[in-house]
Amino acid sequence: MRCGGCARSVTAALRGVAPASEIRVDMERHEVTVEGGADADALAFALRQAGFKGERLAA
Repeated sequence: MRCGGCARSVTAALRGVAPASEIRVDMERHEVTVEGGADADALAFALRQAGFKGERLAA
C-alpha cells in the first residue's frame, strides 16, 4: 500500500469478507490488522483478488 487509494481498496476487499471485523491500516508500516472472527485464508484470497500481497504475521 502506497497511498490512500490503496488503503481504501484493501479495506473494501477485507470488509467484503469480514464485514463485522475491525480493520486498521498502517500506511507507514504497510500493514493492515484485522480483528474479528474472519478466516485468514479468505482474507488472503480477498487481498490477492484485489491485487495485493499479504502474509499472516500473528494469530
